[in-house]
Amino acid sequence: MTTTRDPFVAAVTRARPLRALYAGNARSVMQRGWSATRSTNWLVIVSGFFEPIFYLLSLGVGFGALVGTVTTAGGEHVPYAAFIAPALLATAAMNGAVYDSTWNVFFKMHFAKLYEGMLSTSLGPLDVALGEILLALLRGALYAAGFMVVMQVLGLNLSWWALLALPAVLLIAFGFASFGMGVTSYMKTFQQMDWINFILLPMFLLSATFYPITVYPDWIQKIIMALPLWHGVELVRGLTTGAVDPGMLWHVLYFTVMIALGLVLTTRRLRALFLD
Repeated sequence: MTTTRDPFVAAVTRARPLRALYAGNARSVMQRGWSATRSTNWLVIVSGFFEPIFYLLSLGVGFGALVGTVTTAGGEHVPYAAFIAPALLATAAMNGAVYDSTWNVFFKMHFAKLYEGMLSTSLGPLDVALGEILLALLRGALYAAGFMVVMQVLGLNLSWWALLALPAVLLIAFGFASFGMGVTSYMKTFQQMDWINFILLPMFLLSATFYPITVYPDWIQKIIMALPLWHGVELVRGLTTGAVDPGMLWHVLYFTVMIALGLVLTTRRLRALFLD
């Protein structure tokens, strides 16, 4: 009786197993994941791309005709569609990154047993973490780039600063992907994984996505300002509307710290689960 082996695992198991933290080969992990995604999950990817567009057309264009203009945190008056479009852009990057770094990682970790095979080779836990996170980052980038094209066609990029929205979205996706994979490493059942959606949905609805944060009482505003999506929404919204000021660097710093903490958490968890 013959058994089918993952081509990636078969190719690398000839290497001498090491326990190094990083072997400089995260690219192989990313390439393997991208090949598997293209062959099996392309319909899921396409559906994730259209979801924010439907929100934009129904709420931004349809409902926006009734709302008119909205005042941003910087005091600018912008059309409602231009107000929610950058928020949906940041959300699209978050969703794309979170899906790959949570549900896909959960399956590979507990059912495919993929990481055990990878870490029995010369690959280190940081290789696996970076490879999977970069794969999630790529998905978030595809969503963001496509959505930005839609925004440009609809005339919702109100400033040349919008050119920097794509790098900003990559930063957002990187932050969610790195932290998402670390959190997923603690999950044991599908019921526990449902908590991720339980957290993401309220964050999506409340993070000044569809209306200014000033509609909330002060104490609720402080809670929302601690959420990562709010920082992402404010960063992208400032760039697409031209409301750029030095205070936006705090949003960049927030995600920089989030990325660093996520990488440390994910690397340590993979090492503890499969190498110690």
